[in-house]
Amino acid sequence: MTENLKHSVDLECSSDNNRPSKISKIEYLSDVDEEKQGMSQNPSNRIQRYLFAIEYIGTRFSGSQKQLKDRTVVGVLEEAFSKFLGHPVPVSCSSRTDAGVHALSNVCHVDIQRTSKRKPGEVLPPHEPAVVGRAVNHFLQKHDSDVMVIDVRCVPSDFHARFKAQERTYFYRLLSGPEPLSTFEKDRAWHVPEELNLPAMQEACKVLIGCHDFSSFRAAGCQAKSPIRTLDELSVTEVIESPYFPSVMDRENHNKVSDLVSFPSNSETDIPPSSSPSIDKVMTSSQSVGFGKRRRHRCLVVTARARAFLYHQVRLLVGVLKAVGTGNLTIPDVERILNAKTVTAASPMAPACGLYLGEVKYDLPNT
Repeated sequence: MTENLKHSVDLECSSDNNRPSKISKIEYLSDVDEEKQGMSQNPSNRIQRYLFAIEYIGTRFSGSQKQLKDRTVVGVLEEAFSKFLGHPVPVSCSSRTDAGVHALSNVCHVDIQRTSKRKPGEVLPPHEPAVVGRAVNHFLQKHDSDVMVIDVRCVPSDFHARFKAQERTYFYRLLSGPEPLSTFEKDRAWHVPEELNLPAMQEACKVLIGCHDFSSFRAAGCQAKSPIRTLDELSVTEVIESPYFPSVMDRENHNKVSDLVSFPSNSETDIPPSSSPSIDKVMTSSQSVGFGKRRRHRCLVVTARARAFLYHQVRLLVGVLKAVGTGNLTIPDVERILNAKTVTAASPMAPACGLYLGEVKYDLPNT
């Protein structure tokens, strides 16, 4: 249940290519069936469930969920676990991400029964979490190194990475300025050549935050039963250009400063552009920065936090905020789009390359 909720089912494909009939049966389990399957482990057979967090660069993945032909995050993880264990195991992911979307921390779970290699059939005590992480990373780093396990812990057999998630946080990076995008930023952010009006974008966030019918920010094909979602946070923060994502304290401090200046919420009056002198100077100065040195972009990060999102909701929200920042939309336009309750009223969707799944929050059991 992530930003791309167009699926109402999890894809849990078997990696046994000799049994295609089984693949189809497992591939389209309903949410209820998967939850029952995940909560019916037999504690007596010493199967240990591990919850593990991963980071990945989504550029060369066709999304997170396993597909029969294309390279995906779950597919690569299952291959690494298979090499570690000597047999295939299914991996369940907390949040689905589209092709090109990155993750600072996505969370999955896997069930492992440790058996003896010297005495086939003998069940051994479970692996320590650190051992699982090191072993899987060993096989992951042997190939493309665009996904890595960053944390592992043991959880009860009924703890499901997807259904137990309480909150998800996404970040979206926009780089503003006329200079060509750096090679190091390729496929890592949305390059917007125009100057972005940060206060206007922040004012637009106030219209969208809270509980609403987000039908206007729900892509065609979304199979969620209801378009009602509660957006706990939607903010825009200016940060240094290097890949950086604002902490809760950063965002709170930034919002306190922003609140010192009031802007009309229902007027079409232009909102003054950002008054950050140091960054504005970098962007507008005609002075040379020196040979061989790149002129920096202005970097804005949109943060969206909620328990669950509709399919492409975050990217559609960013598309509207960007249009506000460039002056193509006003605050009343944002209100009109929200109230229209149709995705055709929204601005073009932001590209996948700037989106990052930042955190999946749980109430983790004591170990």
